[in-house]
Amino acid sequence: MTDSTLDRRTYLAGVAAAGAVGLAGCSGSDGSGTETGTLATNVTDQPGDIADFESCVVTIVGMWLGTEEAEADSDAEDNETDDPDAEEANGDGSREYYEYDEPQEADLVQLQGESTQLVDERELDVGAYEYVQLDTDGIDATLDGGESATVEVPGEAPLTFNAAFEIRADTVTSFTADFTPVKRGQSGGYILQPVAQGIAVEYETTVDEEADTGDNESSDSEQ
Repeated sequence: MTDSTLDRRTYLAGVAAAGAVGLAGCSGSDGSGTETGTLATNVTDQPGDIADFESCVVTIVGMWLGTEEAEADSDAEDNETDDPDAEEANGDGSREYYEYDEPQEADLVQLQGESTQLVDERELDVGAYEYVQLDTDGIDATLDGGESATVEVPGEAPLTFNAAFEIRADTVTSFTADFTPVKRGQSGGYILQPVAQGIAVEYETTVDEEADTGDNESSDSEQ
């Protein structure tokens, strides 16, 4: 086992300890009788030009969720949410914005292969969604030779991950967004791009601790 492998495992263990949020009691009902589930948003990096970098730290400050209901009727007024952190991102209510409690930094160099990092976990009303958009606020990148690199988001727009998913009652939905830096021609700069084939959605059902029988969880995945 190489020193770099040990360093990566140490990094990921630290990320898991710092970013994990307890799942028990996070799903079921919001107190008003409305069924809820948990959305856990993760990030990862698949090979693009990431091998050029010593580090590529992306700061993520929030996300937009595109609702299936809004796609069906952009003028509908029933897309309001009780979540105080949610804001309508545009006038037709076709997506909702959730600001993270704290900015999350993800070093893509450390998130290659099967490695992922949890950046947000929250309880939401049961429903169907069409996509996730990550709101980034700066990219601090250093090339393998030690010099600084310019990495930008195309058009300063959010990173869009088109994959339909559901929030299910008493279930943790894990949405993994995959993106990577790609070299832009001869300019020497890089563009941060989503990797469509790397998006993954997994579901894990949970039950209340009082009903715990030792065999109470099941999971399935979609990709």
